[in-house]
Amino acid sequence: MGKVCFGIDIGGTTVKCGLFEESGQIIEKWEIPTRTERGGENILPDIARTVLEKIGQKGYKKEDVAGIGIGVPGPVKNGIVPMAVNIHWGETDVEGIMKRLTGLPVRVGNDANVAALGEMWQGGAAGRKNVILVTLGTGVGGGIIINGKIIEGSHGAGGEIGHAHVEDSITDPCNCGNCGCLEQVASATGVVRLAREELAEHPDEETVLKGDKLSSRAVFDAFKSGDEAAGRIVNRFAKYLGTALAGFACVVDPEVIVIGGGVSKAGEPLIELLNRYYKEKAFSACKNTSLVLAKLGNDAGIYGAAKLVL
Repeated sequence: MGKVCFGIDIGGTTVKCGLFEESGQIIEKWEIPTRTERGGENILPDIARTVLEKIGQKGYKKEDVAGIGIGVPGPVKNGIVPMAVNIHWGETDVEGIMKRLTGLPVRVGNDANVAALGEMWQGGAAGRKNVILVTLGTGVGGGIIINGKIIEGSHGAGGEIGHAHVEDSITDPCNCGNCGCLEQVASATGVVRLAREELAEHPDEETVLKGDKLSSRAVFDAFKSGDEAAGRIVNRFAKYLGTALAGFACVVDPEVIVIGGGVSKAGEPLIELLNRYYKEKAFSACKNTSLVLAKLGNDAGIYGAAKLVL
């Protein structure tokens, strides 16, 4: 039989696991808890245990397994994570530890970069080699792939597009410590920030949006139903993000920009609006770059992690 591999996506609450054929066909997926107590010391042993158990359950030999790919929520360089705050890690040699625990080949990447690889392999950017992935969730993540290769950079921080500076007027700090990051205006929490500002500026305006029940989903639902206040909020969000994407595009010249994460569930109306602002600001050679929705959803990380080892 052909070889199989494992794709692992470490999140703050759960570790998503996938078993794949070399072709990219998923055989099985499952989750285990992310045990972050005591500096996250149990996370890698737990992953090793579930991988070895699955090999035994399926009747594989170790030589049947091409390896384990792992996406980690932090910068990665040469298989080592200097710090991953969300899972309470200090410097961790993920590749070395996992090789010792499993006896299998291991490759490690930043989770957003790995998700970009998944979308390039089996998702919204399938068949392309130059890709920017933007994940719009609680924060703004990013992954950049050039000529089929993830851009890690010299400090493992390649693709950290959520921390590009876009707004001088913001004086409260982002999670990264700087102020005015794209993440502060283009994430789910950023949309709520813009909504609160808009409602404060127009306190007497008729709108379905209520200050005590604000969420990015409520804003986008109101936008799609024609609410004027929501329309202004979403336009501000789209201008920030579309302009930022135009800046990134003239640096890396992607074939396609893939929009994923929870906020992307706003769908094609969001893509249409982003396209408008993107084309307005993009360098001439990049104006026709496609903006598309991600296709793999929460599975992008396990697909990309699997691709790391193939």
